[in-house]
Amino acid sequence: MFVRLSSLLLGFLSLTSFAFSQNPTPPQAPGPPTVISRADGGAYGPMQSIFTPPKPGAPFSLMLAAEWTRPMANGGTFTLVNERRIVRDSKGRIYQERWILVPKGGSMKSQMNVFKITDPALHTWFNCDVFAKVCELLQYSLTTEQKYLPATGASGPLPDGNGFRRHEDLGVASTLGVDTHGYRETLTINEDVMGNDKPMVSMREFWWSPQLAINLISIVDDPQSGKQVFTVKDLSTTEPDLSYFEIPAGYTVVDHRNETSTPAN
Repeated sequence: MFVRLSSLLLGFLSLTSFAFSQNPTPPQAPGPPTVISRADGGAYGPMQSIFTPPKPGAPFSLMLAAEWTRPMANGGTFTLVNERRIVRDSKGRIYQERWILVPKGGSMKSQMNVFKITDPALHTWFNCDVFAKVCELLQYSLTTEQKYLPATGASGPLPDGNGFRRHEDLGVASTLGVDTHGYRETLTINEDVMGNDKPMVSMREFWWSPQLAINLISIVDDPQSGKQVFTVKDLSTTEPDLSYFEIPAGYTVVDHRNETSTPAN
């Protein structure tokens, strides 16, 4: 019943995009260093979360709390929440969990349904289904040589008179003992551009850590996907336990790079 209701909730969430910028697509194979800036939030089926790059020499462990508030046609809202673990070691390897979104304040308990392990040196990405105990092995394209910067844009009009983008620098602060730099990006789409009968305003505010190259606080407020708030908790910047980067016993690995299947150790 839990899985069925959770699937219905996820299926109900419409496929929307967050239109602040065209996020660059990482190369399909390792190549020369490039600059990567990717915005948090939005909805492409499941909720998209904070972007975690394979930055070397910047280990951390954290819990990420997410809260997604969606509008209802009758003027009300409904809110889904979860928490998940993200870990990165000094080599840029990343372990992160996906937990099912559940109604805030409800009796339904969240469960982890997926975990992912990426290795920029080996260019491997294990996408593991917890219920099926199967890990799909895919090509991982991001590298430690790439430069990762906050996803910001300049203030000014949009092409063809479609609206206006406003960039604000919110200055520096300390978040969980780590220096962060705050930014606010506001995008106004003029009426009739996207079938809207009034101007459509979207906002992103985020506090980015240069040390870790991630956002420790990120707020996305968009009329299409609703309001999403991502908040880092329990942050540690020490080297994590290496067991996070091992496939647990009992999982089967399906290698989609050569379409072979082998049991994990």
